[in-house]
Amino acid sequence: MTLDILELQLSLQKNRRPHAVATVVEIIGSSSAKPAAKALIDQTGKVVAGWIGGGCAQSMVSRAAIECFATGEPKVIDIDLTDEIFGAGMPCGGHMRVYVEPVLPKPMLWLMGHGRIVESLAEFAFRLGFDISVDDPQACMESFPMACQVINDDQRYRQLRPQAGDFVVIATHHKGDYEALTQALQSDAVYIALVSSRKRAQLVLNRLAQEGFSQDSLARVRAPAGLGLGGKLPEEIALSIVSEMIMIRRGGHGQPLSAVTP
Repeated sequence: MTLDILELQLSLQKNRRPHAVATVVEIIGSSSAKPAAKALIDQTGKVVAGWIGGGCAQSMVSRAAIECFATGEPKVIDIDLTDEIFGAGMPCGGHMRVYVEPVLPKPMLWLMGHGRIVESLAEFAFRLGFDISVDDPQACMESFPMACQVINDDQRYRQLRPQAGDFVVIATHHKGDYEALTQALQSDAVYIALVSSRKRAQLVLNRLAQEGFSQDSLARVRAPAGLGLGGKLPEEIALSIVSEMIMIRRGGHGQPLSAVTP
């Protein structure tokens, strides 16, 4: 059973699918589950492998897993197997403690373009816990050794397929702005940014509007990309963009902490 769970968990991780591992860490009294019993729970709360008890106990663990997906933090839950009102209401006559750990994929940063800004973005984001995918005809693995993948045979950016919670930064120097944004806006990416001047960004957005994209959809595009740090150097511009990414990821406000009332 443990081997089945491990194999399935590896498959879920490979496909960047959120899941949780529930482990029975303590049993007091009688219980159908035993210490170290495990279950693998998908993002909907369904037990897809393993077993940690039936009926209401499983329901309570599944509910805890969904809460862990929302917070990103593990938790320990206590299940009273005798309390029919507040506990699991099972006739086992015992008490069970279960450790529920969410396994969430790293957010992917999809970088469209090449050059020092893109290279710096990859370096910063990798250190901050992002997986990196680079898509550009002139990109090479030597320039992006930390990347999960480097795509250089995708002229129209058809391989840009971000999942919910992923980040997209487009720095294609005019050549691929429209195609890359068209792909990105059809996804559930949480962050879509265009490295450009305000004038050029408006031209691209106007074209997308003419092609049928709604104003609500176009409002998702952050252009010019980044926070107003006053950066001039490529590395400084990359820092302003990755700072905005962290703000979005962590729910920050982007204001100086010294100006925020405790």
